[in-house]
Amino acid sequence: MFQWIKKVLIGRPLKNEAIHGEKYKVLWGLPILASDSISSVGYAGEEILIALVPVIGALSFMYLTYISLAIIALLVILTFSYSQTISAYTGGGGAYIVASDNLGHVAGVTAGTSLAIDYILTVAVSISSGIAQLTSAFHSLAPYHVLICIAVLLFIMIGNLRGIKESSRMFSIPTYLFIIGSLAMIIIGIVKIRLGVAHPVEPIVQMKANGAVSIFLILKAFSNGCTALTGVEAVSNAVPNFDKPAAKHAKKTLWLLSLFVLLIFGGISILANLYHIVPVEGKTVLNQIAFNVFGNNLMFYFYTATSILILVMAANTAYSDFPLLMSIMGKDGYVPRQFSMRGDRLSFSNGIIVLSAIAAILIIVFRGDVALLLPLYAIGAFSSFTLSQFGMVMRWRRIKGKWWRLKAFINGFGTLTTAVVVLIIAFEKFKAGAWIVIIITPVLLMMFMRIKKHYVALAKQLDIKESDLKGFSIEKSCYKNLVIVPLESINQSSLRALRFAKTISDKVIAFNISIDEEQANKIKGKYSMINTDIPLIVKYSPYRKVVSPLLKFIESTEYDYEKGDMITVILPQFTVKSWWQKMMHNNTSFFIRKELLKHKHIVVATMPLQLKNDKSVLKNTRSN
Repeated sequence: MFQWIKKVLIGRPLKNEAIHGEKYKVLWGLPILASDSISSVGYAGEEILIALVPVIGALSFMYLTYISLAIIALLVILTFSYSQTISAYTGGGGAYIVASDNLGHVAGVTAGTSLAIDYILTVAVSISSGIAQLTSAFHSLAPYHVLICIAVLLFIMIGNLRGIKESSRMFSIPTYLFIIGSLAMIIIGIVKIRLGVAHPVEPIVQMKANGAVSIFLILKAFSNGCTALTGVEAVSNAVPNFDKPAAKHAKKTLWLLSLFVLLIFGGISILANLYHIVPVEGKTVLNQIAFNVFGNNLMFYFYTATSILILVMAANTAYSDFPLLMSIMGKDGYVPRQFSMRGDRLSFSNGIIVLSAIAAILIIVFRGDVALLLPLYAIGAFSSFTLSQFGMVMRWRRIKGKWWRLKAFINGFGTLTTAVVVLIIAFEKFKAGAWIVIIITPVLLMMFMRIKKHYVALAKQLDIKESDLKGFSIEKSCYKNLVIVPLESINQSSLRALRFAKTISDKVIAFNISIDEEQANKIKGKYSMINTDIPLIVKYSPYRKVVSPLLKFIESTEYDYEKGDMITVILPQFTVKSWWQKMMHNNTSFFIRKELLKHKHIVVATMPLQLKNDKSVLKNTRSN
């Protein structure tokens, strides 16, 4: 049943050779990797105004223009930097690879950790904000907000488990619709003002100044607006997902992404300025602009619908990059190696599932409340920006090359700017929840470094030199083998295990642990009927223990373990047909196996007996 459901939802497994058909070009790569950035620009201008309007009133629009230009300048710097990153590091990984290569492994893993946190929060924030827009439009759905969020999360997860190609086509249309709608709104909105058809909204009470302009206020508004830049790094992380030539397609996608971010963010800032739109509770700036430009008509509702969809689809950028980042870190040994394995549809399914699970936990814990989740957001992205920029500075200093001083200066300026943004966000949002990210980042970093140590130690213990291989002889080093078959009772499964034991050694012992005298006599009586020279040893266990009496017996044998003699324990085990039937049995063999595998001189083997379906067995019994 499970395999059938899996095949219906995810599709048939793909061969390794099909990986070339699972990559995308610019047309499909752009909407997948741009959805996070494009969705962010929708509320970046609003975040700037939220910081400015209560303090300086009508002056906010003038400073909105200046701050928007500064953010656009930073966008150009980041785009240039990540374009160079794509050319230099075609294997993907973005900030993680750049920092590792130029600043050392600790800096690299720190960048990778920051990116991982950013991607997880991108999923939680994007889905929560999109569904919040939906439930605010349809109030009857509000009680089911978290449930709808989880349902949408599962839908996106399944779409991505179906493979890169299918997911790109499934989730691309909303992004393109939002881009087209936004550009149309910007053009129509500006034309209406210039022709005098539309007029700015009359100033309201909120526009009264309550304070003075300060550097700190400008920096706070700037850091708020920098949410427009989250997701710019996505393309450099996902270079291997592009069709050949991957670097060329990735760079085109990056520049197109930046162009759309520039046009939409800049255009929305201009419209907010022209129409005097300010944040109002219950109505987003984007929604107000759309209403003023389109009016209460079909185009307004179309754009509102696409803005909700783009917010939800922004999560898909994380689904493209997080699994790939984890696979690269997995190959380097900083996260479990399972992350580097491709699933049935050639996607990194373990990364997709883990991303979904953690995002689901966040949505449930924070009740899908964007106000609670948002303070955790953006720190990870800008921390990775800073490390990546600084890594590129060190790269230019090392390799030099044409115009290297200019390139290093641009990246250095980007380092300084993004570092300031990180500090401001950390300070401003600390009490609101940013402290969670600030604490969890070093914790995850230490955990990843500990995983690396484990893999290094493992490799050293398993390594064998070529000189040792040349002199190694299997025949000369054969082990003497004592085989022990633990018997719970005399049945088809245990007799099958005894037969197998005789094929691998001449010295076999049947071993039983009884909890009372009646059970011991019963098994001795049945065993005496068997025609075998295998001795049966029965031990009484007054405390109903199983593993410790077996280990005590093994240690009491006369075998010399230090010289390489081995003991093989064959565990008889029957397998049932249905998953629920497994719960009906105590699965003692699992606990025995777990404990015995801690001893290097003990080999544990399982002798399976596959049982038939209950219905067929009972049917045959009645007919007989």
